[in-house]
Amino acid sequence: MIHCFVDRDAQALPSWLEAFPQARVVRRQDQATVADGAGILWCRCGPRESLATILGALTISPTQIVVVLADEPGDAIIAEACSLGASGCCNTHAAPEVLRQVALVVENGGLWIGQSLLQRLVGSTSKAFESRSEAKVDSWSALLSERESQVAKLVAGGASNKEIADQLSITERTVKAHMSAIFEKLGLRDRLQLSLRINGVNL
Repeated sequence: MIHCFVDRDAQALPSWLEAFPQARVVRRQDQATVADGAGILWCRCGPRESLATILGALTISPTQIVVVLADEPGDAIIAEACSLGASGCCNTHAAPEVLRQVALVVENGGLWIGQSLLQRLVGSTSKAFESRSEAKVDSWSALLSERESQVAKLVAGGASNKEIADQLSITERTVKAHMSAIFEKLGLRDRLQLSLRINGVNL
């Protein structure tokens, strides 16, 4: 997987290169020189810059994934990034392990939209489909263990890993293990898909 960081001044942050030592860093106006092929374009958006203008000027092949690096991250720019076709948005100064986690999620077809927005979106989905889910019984629960079903329902209600761990008296590490098993058994990629499935929305 090729990683290319697109920056106004082609100034690579140490965290970028620590996360992906073989990554390329190019100036926006030179982005057309990036070789075609499967890869992630990490596009930096600085303060007071127009994300629509930045992404609109990019030459993106169908096999490339776009992730926005925001100097001033927040729910608004994350939502805008996704509406413009990006697969995720995270802090420009995110730690190397976070960048690698973002890459893993988007490479597997998921979205990286941040915990805050995800929890509100999942919670809203849960409320919107509450009555519908009561009327419709899905076979998802038959595929999971009792504890996995408990975790899945809490996720669908918008709970964070820490909140789930506290409520079920287990560790966050155990919650993550249950989440991995749930995604695998149900053939899902992320928490949003899980929430939609549990709330009766066909994927």
